[in-house]
Amino acid sequence: MSSTAMTETNLRDRIISDPDVILEDRDLMRALVAANEKSLGNNIIDLRGIAMERLEKRLARLEDTHRSVIAAAYENLAGTNQIHRAILKLLDPSEFEHFLKNLGGEVSDILRVDHVRLVLESAQSQLDPALARFGEVLSVAEPGFAEHHLTQGRQTTTRTVTLRKVSCSTPLIYGDAASWIRSEAVLKLDLGEGRLPGLLVMGSEDPNLFCPTQGTDLLAFFAGVFERAMRRWLS
Repeated sequence: MSSTAMTETNLRDRIISDPDVILEDRDLMRALVAANEKSLGNNIIDLRGIAMERLEKRLARLEDTHRSVIAAAYENLAGTNQIHRAILKLLDPSEFEHFLKNLGGEVSDILRVDHVRLVLESAQSQLDPALARFGEVLSVAEPGFAEHHLTQGRQTTTRTVTLRKVSCSTPLIYGDAASWIRSEAVLKLDLGEGRLPGLLVMGSEDPNLFCPTQGTDLLAFFAGVFERAMRRWLS
């Protein structure tokens, strides 16, 4: 018996003993189906082959969807952990000055944003001298500024969280960084009864970091915690 015949015999015996080797290999199965269709000729339609092809395409779509769902779940989990770590760091300080320093430092780093600014509305145009050194984190604006910044002069309903791209940054919020901020998350703050509203603004030089199509649940939760922390400090 020639070596070729022996090889064919061994291959045949192996396939018979373990047919899953063929069945689990998509390329081999596709080649076998194609060979079968070729042997049938052009005048015969293999409905089973067509059904298998459609099932393969459907399976491929399902696998793509599955991968997308898994990726989205991991991304959401990572975002949740990020917000939780930022909140824990936000609640660490026992003094308001340390609170502001934390906001512009470690909290900003955890959230991976390039600029964070707390804007408080007040009839007074100047910061308290004791807080003036935190001008990079804290700004005082005239009453109505928060609403105007959120709506940008349009007749629209404001939301707790607004995500958008930025083409022309506001110097009051971004200071020297106004020239390179390209997207922002604006969190509207309710500071309690009898107090003017405020804003917590996060800016990034990445134009795609904050987009209107993104979910806002985690940032809304962060805004709620931040509001409560601010009410405690202001009281």
